[in-house]
Amino acid sequence: MPPATTRSTRDAAPQRLSRPAQVAEAIKSWVVEANMKPGDRLPNELEMIERFGMAKGTIREAMRILEAQGLVKTRTGPGGGSFVHEVSEARARALLGNYFYFKDLTVTDIYQLRLVLEPELAADLAGQLSADQLAALEANVARYVTPPKDAEEERQQHIASLDFHKLLASYAGNELLGFLIGFMAQMLSDLTVMRRLYEPRNYELWKMGTDHQIELITALRLGDGPRARAIMREHMEAAQAFMVRQEAEMERRFLAGR
Repeated sequence: MPPATTRSTRDAAPQRLSRPAQVAEAIKSWVVEANMKPGDRLPNELEMIERFGMAKGTIREAMRILEAQGLVKTRTGPGGGSFVHEVSEARARALLGNYFYFKDLTVTDIYQLRLVLEPELAADLAGQLSADQLAALEANVARYVTPPKDAEEERQQHIASLDFHKLLASYAGNELLGFLIGFMAQMLSDLTVMRRLYEPRNYELWKMGTDHQIELITALRLGDGPRARAIMREHMEAAQAFMVRQEAEMERRFLAGR
């Protein structure tokens, strides 16, 4: 007698794609093989039916799937049709963020990756940034150069300080590295706001973060990769310790108020 199938085993088994989803994957593969670029027009519906040997309803549903994924854009009217579309970074982050929305992520989960990736990004960028890019980093720090006066300003400064890391990520030569770091900064920003981690006023966290970012800009301007790496690692380690305490404090307040 075969062993009973547990729920976890069923959940872990790969799910069979529906026919429209299979066609959507086939269209994506064909677009790559045909070396099509964003803005290129896709064949019309009749050509799609003939090319993929599927019914009209299946082709239409497949195209709706690709539109939902942001890979196809449809325009109506003269010159309209379906076109290859490039997914924006903001949309990609939003879609990936939806996956993690119901995951019980913690500050520690996010910093586990930030500690590995961000010091290396800082080292890579040392001596590589333009005067305009360095000025943009300094302008970002200027948004929180004085301590916050109340909880709302504390919230705004937390978000602004994470914008510094998203800005650095946008300068990465490695697009995958930049995307991952920018995505984690956005996740932490969302987590901070959603769980109100900015509410326990913390002068030390503000002072430490601001000082580290100012020191990092100096190291980047001087082209000192090892120093930039060390500053970023110290910044990540200290920020993690502070944020874990903020998280614990908010949990304590929540339990006390129940």
